Amino acid sequence: MKNSIFAVDNAIILAAGFASRFVPLSLETPKGLLRVRGEILIERQIRQLKEAGISEIIVVTGYKQESFQYLAEKFGVKLIYNEDFSTRNNHSSLWVARNFLGNSYICSSDNYFSENVFSKTSALPYYAAVYADGQTDEYCLTTDQNDKITDVVIGGCNAWYMLGHVLWDDTFSKRFVTILENEYNLPATTDKLWERIYMEHLDELTLYIKKYSSDVVHEFDSLDELCLFDSSYIEYRDSLNGDC
Repeated sequence: MKNSIFAVDNAIILAAGFASRFVPLSLETPKGLLRVRGEILIERQIRQLKEAGISEIIVVTGYKQESFQYLAEKFGVKLIYNEDFSTRNNHSSLWVARNFLGNSYICSSDNYFSENVFSKTSALPYYAAVYADGQTDEYCLTTDQNDKITDVVIGGCNAWYMLGHVLWDDTFSKRFVTILENEYNLPATTDKLWERIYMEHLDELTLYIKKYSSDVVHEFDSLDELCLFDSSYIEYRDSLNGDC
């Protein structure tokens, strides 16, 4: 399959969420601002994007938005505020960033990449994925012979599943924004992840799988998982009478 190489325009980092599974830690520090293995998560990601040649970086804030303000001066990123962060799911952050969407990385502020996964150009729009040995509750992918994602189901076994960054091309972005315009005010949309909206429009929205080793892409869904990755949090965890 032959594809034209396209240049990446920018990156949208989603940093609006409350991270309820990290209470009480998240009551003081938004998850993306946690220091993991010596680096603040979102700062590490911004540095990696800049090293890859991505100069325009938009950070969508919400919960404790004032805590992110220093990033504008330190890294020259643009901050935009999602006023609906507490009442809607992450699709609302893409809604407020819709005028920036083109050939765009979509990132989560709380991901940790052990190596730089970003590049200035790409042949395909994609969703990063890692492999689950055994059962998983994650969003599992089915692909065709060209690695195009043809189905997404929640939960599976011995499957590749969505984890980490996403790269949209301009065609995807324009179509997604149109769909969001049509569905944003529907009551059923309020609680949907943007990934759920994508799943419901697979015939219109084309992404490919990009496979990574599980030691490259990291996401922490609980304090226990963070403890296993960064032992400096064990003492904090133990003070809450939990265990890894």
